Amino acid sequence: SESGMSFTEFTYQLVQGYDFYYLYTNKNCRLQMGGSDQWGNIVTGAELIRRKAGGEAYAFTCPLLTKSDGGKFGKTEKGNVWLDSKKTSPYQFYQFWLNASDEDAARWIKLFTFLDKNEIEILIQNHSADPSQRILQKRLALEITKFVHSEKDYKRAEHFTKILFGEATLENLLEMSEDDYAGFAKEIPTHTISAASISQGIDAVSLLAETAIFSSKGEARKMIQNGGISINREKINDVAFKINSSLLLHQQYLLIQKGKKNY
Repeated sequence: SESGMSFTEFTYQLVQGYDFYYLYTNKNCRLQMGGSDQWGNIVTGAELIRRKAGGEAYAFTCPLLTKSDGGKFGKTEKGNVWLDSKKTSPYQFYQFWLNASDEDAARWIKLFTFLDKNEIEILIQNHSADPSQRILQKRLALEITKFVHSEKDYKRAEHFTKILFGEATLENLLEMSEDDYAGFAKEIPTHTISAASISQGIDAVSLLAETAIFSSKGEARKMIQNGGISINREKINDVAFKINSSLLLHQQYLLIQKGKKNY
């Protein structure tokens, strides 16, 4: 049709209704749960079960989970979070909750954690006294990461976050283990460059362009001049800055930061 509804969309309700009927007759399934937008589809199944099998089945829906910008949680959403650590690593999962808006954090902490009402109210009060401390987001991220993954995963995610977004210095970077760096390499974009070009010494502009961190030397030069590049948490101000083996962390890594949030 001109409005672009496909046949599968048009028959979706019938297909889901029949699916409930199939599960009822073959698996003795009597209850289907879903978001409130599924009500019609589930009731269609219950009606089919009543008419075709003379049986009784039930629908259970709850309001759709949405973000304050109106976007919903869903399989097809961009930036979606999965419970499976292969699809969303514990670090990315932790980051998702940590970056929630104040409004979302206040709603989600009631929905997704087992904290009691009093404690949540105190957290909301403390948060509004100084929102920049992100008290709600930190607690939400802690509770839900520990619950879905583990205490160890939470600690590691928090550790990575402090290094990347906290006040970590070169000293902190040097204290990190090789495992930490291997973990980092899975979480943030990684580029490989030959050890030879580093040991000979390479200027920062060439390194940034060759690894495609910037599309051209001109762009890299401009960013360095504007103070937007740090290497191993130290700001680079000189376009002729040379990178050599002495800067390598664990003899093989450099942590490059572009702007505030890109590593």
